[in-house]
Amino acid sequence: MHEIAQHFRLDGTIASIEAFGGGHINDTFRIRNGMPGGPDYLLQRINHRVFPDVKGLMENIVLVTDHLRGRIAQAPPPANEQTTLTVVRTRTGDPYHRTPDGNYWRVFLFLDTLHAYDLVATPAQAYEGARSYGYFLRFLDDFPAARLTEVIPGFHDLARRLRAFEAARAQPVNGRERACPEAIRQVVKMADDLLVINRLHKEGQIRQRVTHNDTKFNNVLLTPDDRGKCVIDLDTVMPGIVHFDFGDAVRSGIGTANEDEADLSKVTVDMDKFRAFTAGYLEVTRDVLSPLELRHLGLSGAYMTFIMGVRFLTDYLSGDVYYKITSPDHNLRRARNQLRLTREFLDRLPELDEVVRTS
Repeated sequence: MHEIAQHFRLDGTIASIEAFGGGHINDTFRIRNGMPGGPDYLLQRINHRVFPDVKGLMENIVLVTDHLRGRIAQAPPPANEQTTLTVVRTRTGDPYHRTPDGNYWRVFLFLDTLHAYDLVATPAQAYEGARSYGYFLRFLDDFPAARLTEVIPGFHDLARRLRAFEAARAQPVNGRERACPEAIRQVVKMADDLLVINRLHKEGQIRQRVTHNDTKFNNVLLTPDDRGKCVIDLDTVMPGIVHFDFGDAVRSGIGTANEDEADLSKVTVDMDKFRAFTAGYLEVTRDVLSPLELRHLGLSGAYMTFIMGVRFLTDYLSGDVYYKITSPDHNLRRARNQLRLTREFLDRLPELDEVVRTS
């Protein structure tokens, strides 16, 4: 590990390298600096099976963080209190290093005064996370999305996910379709209502933007007093639409239960957190979003939740080939959970739309 770290332009000396965080995709390590006052660093092995185009991925991150840094420097308070990741280059000037065994490594400056939470505990936290995600979109409003590589083609393309679902449904593993007729029925029933966002995107009626595409709450770092400060985990940054980011943040942070919860009576929408998140997001983005973008923002939580439900159900029918599971019905349980949350979002759509309109 020390040998790999030596390929990067690090200030100071390496005191230790230790495993850090609980991410499921990349392997992450903290480099502690032996020089008093010297910065620590974050060393990561990029999962090139999930992200085969490492060059495109790292070019995206460099382009986006450079642009964010410039916009933050020019912004008035409190927008200028945001920050972004800093890529540490190799001694040859590259943003990543490839080892002889075919692995890819990168280094960021370690932001040691900031922290993240896995779950949104309060409306105040939802508001702060939303503001940071809102600034992310706002600061990249003038960046041409077409310059970025699509690192995971069709990542949030519902039509594509439904085609994969139909293929799995046509050839289920071990007769698994017999265990989930109601879940299959729900997918078929709700699909048309949710494809509207997909169609508007494909038709070019909704503007293509730079989007994060994985807006979980723990991808925002907060200050010691819980102020949103920095959006992290930029591997999925690529062209998209605002509904991907708003919707995924709402899906993962505003529900009343996690996606593994089997008791569906516990799965609903926390409206206080939704109001707080929407207020924080629109406080900094309303004037850069179009009327059409705003009109469908309330639907985006259902859209992104439905995609996850479809993906879990597809994986269950296919024999659990993508997601890690802890029991044979784990993916089916996740699918039922996300389809229930989708239904909750749809049932509350008039209320959600009103929150968007008045925030």
